Amino acid sequence: MNDTELGTKIVHGRIHSIETCGTVDGPGIRFVVFTQGCLLRCLYCHNPDTRDPHQGREVTVDALMDEIQRYRSYMQASGGGLTLSGGEPLLQPEFAAELFRRCRNLGIHTALDTSGFPDFARSQPALDLADLVLLDLKSFDSEIYHHVTHVAIEPTLRVARYLDQIHKPTWIRFVLVPGLTDDPANLAGWAQFVAGLRCVEKVEVLPFHKMGEYKWQQMGYDYALGEAQPPTPVEIDRVVRCFQSYGLPIEST
Repeated sequence: MNDTELGTKIVHGRIHSIETCGTVDGPGIRFVVFTQGCLLRCLYCHNPDTRDPHQGREVTVDALMDEIQRYRSYMQASGGGLTLSGGEPLLQPEFAAELFRRCRNLGIHTALDTSGFPDFARSQPALDLADLVLLDLKSFDSEIYHHVTHVAIEPTLRVARYLDQIHKPTWIRFVLVPGLTDDPANLAGWAQFVAGLRCVEKVEVLPFHKMGEYKWQQMGYDYALGEAQPPTPVEIDRVVRCFQSYGLPIEST
C-alpha cells in the first residue's frame, strides 16, 4: 500500500521522537520511532509525554522511509532494523502496518514494541507484518496489572496467544518493581503463562528506574513511585531464577 496504490491518499502518523542508533529495542543497531499516544497509565512510565495522541508531530510514511534508508547500511551490518515503539504504536495501526510493509519490501528488519492493549482487529495487520514483537507483559495477576497500568490485562493476553498462534518471534518484557510486581504468586503465574508460549525467543527482566520522574514533575503529574527504589542485584537474581525454573530464556539488563 504505497502512495501510488493509495492514489491521492498518503499515510500519516504522529510521532514523539526518533532515535537513530538504538541498541536496546531489538537486535543490532535500530532506527527507533517513538509514536505519540498511549492508553495505559503505567505507574513507572518513563515517557509520560507520549500519552496525548494529539501532541508530537505528524509525519508521512514516505518522509519517514526516506530518513530510515539513510541508516540502512548501519542496520544491515549489525543485524538491526526499524523498531516502532512509543507511546503505543498500535494506536496507529494503519501507520504501523504501512511502515512495516515498506520496510519488508526493502529487506529491513522490523520490530514492534507494544503493550498489546489497543483494538485487536485493527492491530492484526501490523502484528502479522512485524518481523519481531517486543511484548510488554507488565504482570500476570489481574489486580496487580490494573494497579500498575490502569487497564485490564485480557487484551494483552489475547495478543500474546495470537502471536503464539502465528508463530511470531516474540520477546517478552517484565519490569521488576520491588513491592509492586515482585509478588511470588504474580511471578509464578507470569512465568507459567509465558512458558506456554512457543513463540517466545527471549524474556527480558527490566529493573525499575526513575529516570523519567522529572518528566512527571514537569508535566504536573503525581508520581506515585517517588519513594520506590530500584531492585537490588539479589532481588533481580531471585526473579531471574524463578523464571529460569520454568525454562524461560532470560536476559536481565
